[in-house]
Amino acid sequence: MRREIRTTSDGSKTLYINELNENYHSHHGALQEARHVFINNGLKLVNNCEINILELGFGTGLNVLVTIDEFLKTDKNHVIEYFTIEKYPVNEDEILELAYDSFFDEAIIKEYNKKLHQCEWNKTIELLPNFFFTKYHCDFFELKDLKLPNIDLVYYDCFGARVQPDLWEKPLFQMVSEKMKSGGLLTTYSSKGSVRRILEALNFKVEKKAGPPGKREMINAIKLTEA
Repeated sequence: MRREIRTTSDGSKTLYINELNENYHSHHGALQEARHVFINNGLKLVNNCEINILELGFGTGLNVLVTIDEFLKTDKNHVIEYFTIEKYPVNEDEILELAYDSFFDEAIIKEYNKKLHQCEWNKTIELLPNFFFTKYHCDFFELKDLKLPNIDLVYYDCFGARVQPDLWEKPLFQMVSEKMKSGGLLTTYSSKGSVRRILEALNFKVEKKAGPPGKREMINAIKLTEA
């Protein structure tokens, strides 16, 4: 699929897929969307000292960078294990042109941005002290075969249902649920009623939250204790 770089309203860039007429991020602002959905309504709501994060999918790596940025601001005794899945990796030229590291105050983010894209697939590395990173080069539906620890936090960041409706149906959510611990949080930019109903049927408590700029609502879902 052919991709092109586009600048979003907050100055950060995203990738656009011509064949699908779909952006990787909101055109209202890639960086502010990532921070709002996955940090302010995700990572900041998990109080564990050790946090296992599952991301669907890795894409440009922006969600990893905002997570590292927040991690660097917190107690360094915290430990994060970050697992992410991607079937169609972006290339080195695209990463350089996106230039995400230029949007962070911490200069060392540039080093991490380069490292997370260059590190070997399907292998865990300590990306920075107490931050362990594993990226899987596979289809989302291969999640069931991955051996993961119980997941505390899910970044559900698949392409929208308009272009990939199967990623927003019960089978994939069921796989994700089975990887999560009771009390785990799933956060997503979506606010579709069908998604809410699926999650409730899978024993999640669903809450609609204020969405990022350009979107009225988004979803948080807590996995309830099994009966």
